[in-house]
Amino acid sequence: MDDGETVLLRPVREADLDLLEALTNDPAAAGEFQWYGWHEPGYLRRRWLDGKILTPEGGLLVPTLGGHPLGLLSWHRSRSGPSSYCWNMGLVLRPEARGHGHGTEAQRLLVRYLFAHTQFNRVEASTEVTNRAEQRSLEKAGFTREGILRGYGFRDGEWRDSVLYAVIRADLATW
Repeated sequence: MDDGETVLLRPVREADLDLLEALTNDPAAAGEFQWYGWHEPGYLRRRWLDGKILTPEGGLLVPTLGGHPLGLLSWHRSRSGPSSYCWNMGLVLRPEARGHGHGTEAQRLLVRYLFAHTQFNRVEASTEVTNRAEQRSLEKAGFTREGILRGYGFRDGEWRDSVLYAVIRADLATW
């Protein structure tokens, strides 16, 4: 892949489904921090067939470079108060796409997309405290580190601490 090309986001296509299934259901493709155990095979295909990939509650987009899919970006609505919500987002890249800055750019693009097309004021993301690469990526993408979430996620037989990051609309003025 040519690092000089521009990362773009696009909707999921049927041709992407095998890759997306591997990134969520294959330990080697998912990587250490994204492998949460087996899930029902074909889940994403059924979701795509049912028209539930992009909904008002969340969605999936594919970051691409030179037309080649790099991975999967997801987001979902999360309650942030009695009558308010924010977006919570996640990213998983193909192993060969990691470490080139593509994830940073994809996350930045998703934040801009969500603020341009929804009224929510906050986009947040979290990652395990030991996932230094994702922490750097989120910081380079413009996210602010807000704190540690103790015992937040269960993976590989144990509860793990995570770091919470967020961007609010006002932050875009500094981008």
